[in-house]
Amino acid sequence: MLIIISPAKSLDFENPPVCSEFSTAVLLKESPLLIKELQKLTPSALSKLMNISEKLSNLNTERNLNWSLPFSPKNAKQALLAFRGDVYTGIDADTFSPKDFKTAQKQLRILSGLYGLLRPLDLIQPYRLEMGTKLSNERGKNLYEFWGSKITDELNISLSEIKSKVLINLASNEYFKAVKKKELNAQIITPIFKDNKNGTYKVISFYAKKARGMMTRFILQNNLKNYNDIKAFNSGGYIYSQDMSSGNDMVFIR
Repeated sequence: MLIIISPAKSLDFENPPVCSEFSTAVLLKESPLLIKELQKLTPSALSKLMNISEKLSNLNTERNLNWSLPFSPKNAKQALLAFRGDVYTGIDADTFSPKDFKTAQKQLRILSGLYGLLRPLDLIQPYRLEMGTKLSNERGKNLYEFWGSKITDELNISLSEIKSKVLINLASNEYFKAVKKKELNAQIITPIFKDNKNGTYKVISFYAKKARGMMTRFILQNNLKNYNDIKAFNSGGYIYSQDMSSGNDMVFIR
């Protein structure tokens, strides 16, 4: 199985990585084309484009201007260890064993507005560019048009490499829209996490994001090969609900 997740806005480039191995993103050659567009923007223009505060726009303007190739462990960090936030809290990659990192490198992919598609150990430099950002570029008016079929093509290559026809979609809707489902050579399985609130089961974003991370960890650490095996997932108090599940949507409740 191949797993896809979203990136995080929160980043950690202060603490040293717990893993020394690293790799280079397969679509990294595309990223400078987007950086070139971002570097044209003033802090106020960036603030308006991304709907972020003045403080964040100043920070990310500086990041854009400082972004440069080539990447190395001295000026970049592995994606899985650089991203922070709810999904990555659930994954807790800082406690991974060398075997866990090796499995993740094969079976986990991170969608990214700037980098397209990342393996866990691919080096990245600090950035903020959500997939839904309407950044005009030489290929169109947004990032979906910029990436076109490139992300899907790379996912198909990764699926072929691990000899799998199953994609576990643990990404947000915003990021999953970058995948062209009709061109993907895989069955798409989407775990959904719902919490009981006032007697009704609902998707609560904060909890669902962390659960996606915990599910990612569960699949990787148990080296699961059959998607039906994820029904055994019970981290954080979630259990599989046969009644609420339908088709390729697998619902977990607590």
